[in-house]
Amino acid sequence: MALTTLTSRVEEQDKAAFDDFCSSVGLTASAAINMYVKVVVRDRKIPFEIKQEDPFYSATNQAHLMKAIQQLKEGKGTVHELIEDYDE
Repeated sequence: MALTTLTSRVEEQDKAAFDDFCSSVGLTASAAINMYVKVVVRDRKIPFEIKQEDPFYSATNQAHLMKAIQQLKEGKGTVHELIEDYDE
């Protein structure tokens, strides 16, 4: 089977750490990447979870919350009655 070259750019310290890890388990970086490619092709999916961070902690939402807190401290808020939902 013919081989081809796959080129990827990574940060220098990440490559060094990856090379060190591969060496410690008896692999070359090329062999490790080939293993990854084979698993993706075989399983037709990325072999680990990819997820988005909780949007509650996003910078935009945190800024909104801080603004709302400040407004409450300045007496600009509206008091609402707490509604409990016991149907669950």
